[in-house]
Amino acid sequence: MIYKNRGDKPTKTGFGEGLVDAGFDNKNVIALGADITSSVGVNLFAEKFSKRFFSLGIAEQNCVGVAAGLALSGKIPVFSTYGVFAALRAADQIRISVCYNNLHVLIGGAHAGISVGPDGATHQALEDIAVMRVMPNMTVISPCDATQTRIAVKAAIEKVNGPVYLRFGRNAVPDFTATDQKFKIGKADVLQDGDDMSIIATGHLVWEALKAAEKLWKIGVGARVINLHTIKPIDKNEIIKAARETGAIVTAEEHQIAGGMGSAVAEVVSENHHVPIEFIGMKDSFGESGQPEELLKKYGMSSEAIFEAAKRVLKKKRISTLI
Repeated sequence: MIYKNRGDKPTKTGFGEGLVDAGFDNKNVIALGADITSSVGVNLFAEKFSKRFFSLGIAEQNCVGVAAGLALSGKIPVFSTYGVFAALRAADQIRISVCYNNLHVLIGGAHAGISVGPDGATHQALEDIAVMRVMPNMTVISPCDATQTRIAVKAAIEKVNGPVYLRFGRNAVPDFTATDQKFKIGKADVLQDGDDMSIIATGHLVWEALKAAEKLWKIGVGARVINLHTIKPIDKNEIIKAARETGAIVTAEEHQIAGGMGSAVAEVVSENHHVPIEFIGMKDSFGESGQPEELLKKYGMSSEAIFEAAKRVLKKKRISTLI
């Protein structure tokens, strides 16, 4: 594998570190907590800028309203809680108070995906991409590791004028993004080139995609690996290029297949260049409690599952060429 793991690190820590970086750069950055500050990494900001941090308790909908008011007052509010609460419980307030007014509010959706593990179905955000990506004016970011999360937070604060939803996880995962990466919202990262098929992944499954690509290489298959860290605005050019040049795609995400990143990719492919696609993600189900690696395997989101999906899509590619 050409990418090396510098050591496992939670993406929530990257979120907190990025928030601290932004706090030093801009005194207008304000953080709002919802009683679980340390669980989402915002405690790092609170420790550095106590006068710019406000804990509003278990009142996520009110937090969004306060964030909207702060944005209208010239501040840059950052509100973070578990993704199931941020994207689902407060969806109405996000739609009307933030998106309708196109306000610059950064919403951090923590505990994304099945790999939250022991917290179980109620706290595993598996529908948040679907909800947030259909909100007008909303930018949706899903970084792959702690370093990219840190960089993405700064970019979301500095480069976007409207609302941003940034999803991240709790558990420590491989941290492999270069610290000097030139992160650009809306521009996917091609991590590994290949001509036989493409794996388009987001979030924690980017590392699983790289492992699957290594297995594919050993059987003579060159897999292009694309980190689609921005779900909206989506990088249509890179997706179309992958479809045209490799002829087959596997998408991989810790999210419901319906309405998620894979659906967004399929929308682009169907409009521009038809190729066979296999989808890796949650298959219309809730999760359960368990260790992250056990859950990824059980629900078909491991590197092995991506590897098997790649073999299936290659068969479809060969059949399609005969039609």
